[in-house]
Amino acid sequence: MNKLGTGRRHWMVDEHRADLTSPALPVRPVTFAAEPQDVTVDLNKSAIIVIDMQNDFCTEGGWLHHIGVDVSGASQPVEPLNRLLPALRREGVPVLWVNWGNRADQLNISPSLQHVYNSSGTGNGLGDPLPGNGSPVLQKEGWGAALVESLHAEPSDIRVDKYRMSGFWDTPLDSILRNMGIQTLFFAGVNIDQCVMATLEDAVCLGYDAILLEDCSATTSPSFCLEATLYNTKQCYGFVARSSSVMQGIERTS
Repeated sequence: MNKLGTGRRHWMVDEHRADLTSPALPVRPVTFAAEPQDVTVDLNKSAIIVIDMQNDFCTEGGWLHHIGVDVSGASQPVEPLNRLLPALRREGVPVLWVNWGNRADQLNISPSLQHVYNSSGTGNGLGDPLPGNGSPVLQKEGWGAALVESLHAEPSDIRVDKYRMSGFWDTPLDSILRNMGIQTLFFAGVNIDQCVMATLEDAVCLGYDAILLEDCSATTSPSFCLEATLYNTKQCYGFVARSSSVMQGIERTS
């Protein structure tokens, strides 16, 4: 018989029969410290989503830096992610980079979204070239939308362009995750109180389990925004953990 679909979710077919059983992968439990309580997840049903670790948000000369934002803290997730992501890849956990990558014509972006980033209409908003390097703000294939140089995507990683605060709106993210049989999502990136939180909230509303990795996330917002995000995640949406705890859990089961 012949396979149709991905390795994680597929049919076996020939001219006489279609086998829809798609046998489940064996459970691979990993337990680690988290808040409000410790967590056990199935690595075969888990993925990590890394959000907006892009030049326009994290790098000097990028968009936020140009408009006067201190971006020094936005690179804080780099070191822990560079330790965690290789460990997850070795365990077969999918890595998804969910980043802004707007169309050049902005036909799928509403005025209300443009207003968030350019309230007067005279500043440097989405798609506008930055005075320093001419890079169009958060435009697909531009320097500003590119992943920061200190983080590296592997060919096996999955890239999803987003056009809203949430990575689930107007993107194939949900379909990709369901086709891979994913149930549990680790969240990382910037800004923790904006795009990371918006994507996490939508994930939970769609039925996924959510674990926010505190040390793999950051924000250029005031500290109370970070505190509120961690509180609301534990109170309403899921769990908060550190990458070191996840790695320790993996090591204990190896």
